[in-house]
Amino acid sequence: MSVREAIVAELHANCESYVTFLEELIQGASPNPPGDTTEAARVIKNYLKDHGADFESVALLPHAPNVVADFRGGGGAGQRYPVEKPEKWKRGPYSGYNDGSLIHGRGGVDMEAGIAASVIAYTILRSRAESLKGSVGLMAVSDEEMAGKWGTRYLLENCSNPSRWLGDVVLNGEPGGFQSIRFGEKGTLRITFTVEAQGLNGAYTFLSRGAVIIASRLINKLLEIESLEPHLPEEIRKHFDSRTRKIADEIMGEGASRVLLKPTVNVGTIHGGVKVNTIPEECVFETDIRIPIGMEASTILGLIDQHMEDFPTASYKVQQAASNPANFCTADHPFAGIIAKCAEEVTSIKPVMLAGLGGTDCKFYRYRGIPTYVYGPSPKGMGGSHETVSIDEFMAVVKTHTLAVWDFLSQP
Repeated sequence: MSVREAIVAELHANCESYVTFLEELIQGASPNPPGDTTEAARVIKNYLKDHGADFESVALLPHAPNVVADFRGGGGAGQRYPVEKPEKWKRGPYSGYNDGSLIHGRGGVDMEAGIAASVIAYTILRSRAESLKGSVGLMAVSDEEMAGKWGTRYLLENCSNPSRWLGDVVLNGEPGGFQSIRFGEKGTLRITFTVEAQGLNGAYTFLSRGAVIIASRLINKLLEIESLEPHLPEEIRKHFDSRTRKIADEIMGEGASRVLLKPTVNVGTIHGGVKVNTIPEECVFETDIRIPIGMEASTILGLIDQHMEDFPTASYKVQQAASNPANFCTADHPFAGIIAKCAEEVTSIKPVMLAGLGGTDCKFYRYRGIPTYVYGPSPKGMGGSHETVSIDEFMAVVKTHTLAVWDFLSQP
């Protein structure tokens, strides 16, 4: 039996223990806010210890440790969306309940399944280090949902120069669906708008329309951002053909293909007024604008500035820490081909190269010119009530990640 065949056999034989690990990871609640990942980190550390793997805990914030490890031969995020209404869950949001085909709980899709796959792949490959060329690093970070200041970005900027965690290629288990390998993603532009107006009794609308109504008019103007067109680099234009767009709709939902190359505007929070029968003096709202590949934030800000001229009592401030440019890497790297080959071997589905709509820590690698790819479970249901991840999908991600890294580092 070859080493690769032994890996496949081990993956098959230990399926039950891998699923148990994922259940425990989901049970280690780590919503952000508040961002406490100590319990999830403990689960990861225990798994590494049980498999004889050394690791380091880099904790700039006591409640948000980053678990990292590496070995020499011959990155996922540990935070998840908060739970708004736990009483709506049929199973507890942190139950990790296994019904035989699905594992229930917040973060199962985004991205405990991906983290578990990375940790499992790391331990399997580490036990065969003598057969590999190069090195393998594992990063389970705690700050992805909050822009990476104390997670991936910190590790890349502060842990030696160059950082030992840079690598030559990166594989990430964020949810992406088996029909695709993500080689890029939209950028983000987070902005806080403040609108002021004269506050009065609610009957005196002839003297003041109030901050909330003025804000609603401004929001309608901001939606014009969605009509802007990007200047798509020729090298990746081929990856947005009709077939790819069809697959994007299948993975992310009907309509995804229409916004792949368009900026989108979401008003995530809005606060205004203190009493129903008063005209509000202030309204504050936050926008989450997603920037497509081929467009700069300056283009969007230019249009916003034009509209602001019509709203003299309004102002805005860019949330710099949460705003990042769109990013992509080559879709034709040999490692991408190996991932695709292994994915098809495991799932019988040949994935296409696709850009994602949401943001990941992959951007910090792509900004540095490092080919970085995402292959993970279906994104459907992530962040919603009754979030579940398929056991079959989870195991397929584990197998694909393990075999892809093995094939890449064991080449002649």
